[in-house]
Amino acid sequence: MTKKTISASCLIQNALIASRLARKVENRLSVHGLSFTEYLVMDYLDNAPHKAVPRIALAEHVGMSASGVTRLLAPMEKNHLVDKVANQRDARQSLVKLSETGQRVFNEASVSFENIAKDLLVALSTSQQERLVDVYAKLI
Repeated sequence: MTKKTISASCLIQNALIASRLARKVENRLSVHGLSFTEYLVMDYLDNAPHKAVPRIALAEHVGMSASGVTRLLAPMEKNHLVDKVANQRDARQSLVKLSETGQRVFNEASVSFENIAKDLLVALSTSQQERLVDVYAKLI
């Protein structure tokens, strides 16, 4: 049996915590009819400078393949959460943006998400959470 390095242990612990937190968030976001990944997409779109982004940018942000994002967005489009819009710079590529319905659902889900985050991170002080965000920023 080999001894794990601190780096390996850190990655394993991070993966486990991410998986467990995502599952808890997913369960609580389901009241809004959203998966955690859909919420992450909506959050990215809401914070995008022009409120519309290429699918490949979404894929990179959420760590999915381009085809995976396309499969994720299809039901979101069908449920009127996102709209496809023309890209003024490249006619071959469409952009994705939140629809009016999507913006409303996202705003409602964001209130729940803030409460979920507070509940799940209650064991950490605000300064500990800030340090954790700083550490994650260095890794991404």
